[in-house]
Amino acid sequence: MSNTLTVSAPGRICLFGEHQDYLGLPVIAAAISLRLRITGTPREDRKIHIDLPDIDQNESFYLQPEIPYENERDYYKSVLNAWHRKGASLKSGFDLSLTSSIPINAGTSSSSALVVAWSYFLAQFAPQGTPLLDLADLAYKAEVEEFGEPGGRMDQTSITFGNVIYLESQPAPYVETLPPISGTFVLGDSQQAKDTLGVLKHVKYGMLDAIKKIKASDPSFSLHTYPAAKAEQYKSLLTSDEYTLLKGNLSDRDILREAKRLLQSSDPDPVTFGELLNAHQFNLREAKRISTPKINRMIDYALEAGALGAKINGSGGGGCMFAYAPEKPEVVAEAIERAGGKSYIITIDEGVRLENN
Repeated sequence: MSNTLTVSAPGRICLFGEHQDYLGLPVIAAAISLRLRITGTPREDRKIHIDLPDIDQNESFYLQPEIPYENERDYYKSVLNAWHRKGASLKSGFDLSLTSSIPINAGTSSSSALVVAWSYFLAQFAPQGTPLLDLADLAYKAEVEEFGEPGGRMDQTSITFGNVIYLESQPAPYVETLPPISGTFVLGDSQQAKDTLGVLKHVKYGMLDAIKKIKASDPSFSLHTYPAAKAEQYKSLLTSDEYTLLKGNLSDRDILREAKRLLQSSDPDPVTFGELLNAHQFNLREAKRISTPKINRMIDYALEAGALGAKINGSGGGGCMFAYAPEKPEVVAEAIERAGGKSYIITIDEGVRLENN
């Protein structure tokens, strides 16, 4: 290994399953070709110095057994603390430089890319290899559990494994790699900050309240198995919003299952894939109400320009959408720009990796 080491980690899009993982349901996610890079060189002392040229800032601190946090979501330190708790220790510090092409606070998991890349960088100095699932778990703990955040495991796991994954988070993390759908996507950043907490208040806690009411009447109820066509049985138990959420979640569960079967086929039909994205977006817009007027407009423009499917990406209330555009992605990108978004033509990409040094 040379003295200088570079690792990179991708952003991610959620193909199917927004707001499903914390309900115990699976998700299908994909790593994308916008990446974050960390380049580091060992120092002779125990100082960690990080240059952030994209935002013209830098940060420094010293290694110690448990590094105190000075900032909200202090990820550089939380990853080091997580490694230390696993019994790993560093002999020296590093001079680091971090650059990224992943939009920030836009639903493409820029913070998870940082945590995974930093975890993977440190894993190169561990005495033995770290399995990918263990690396994803460490990154999840350093980003989510350490700071009491409400997120699930999708971001860290999809960024670690790369390409397209099917993920079950409960009762224990299970990852299945799926063949990537061919063709390009266009990511559209609305440049509206996400309202994650506001969305979760309605979507997560509203659905958890609905499940609690249903189980009080029917202890055998399960989101995994209950037929979507029979949701009306519980209508009288729920508020109008709760009933709408129930139908939306059951529908999204079934859309994901159909999408998994499609991706596992030998020659998945792009048109069918796009239709499933559109069906998922309908539920996200109408049932879960996580889309915004601007993102709805960007999606409409993308579909009119020839995209086969499009949906909001991530927790919602702002952030990004993406369109599946295997033909003429440049035309779709221009349409998204006309709707007021910032566009990126992207492909499905590898997970966290070492770069040529």
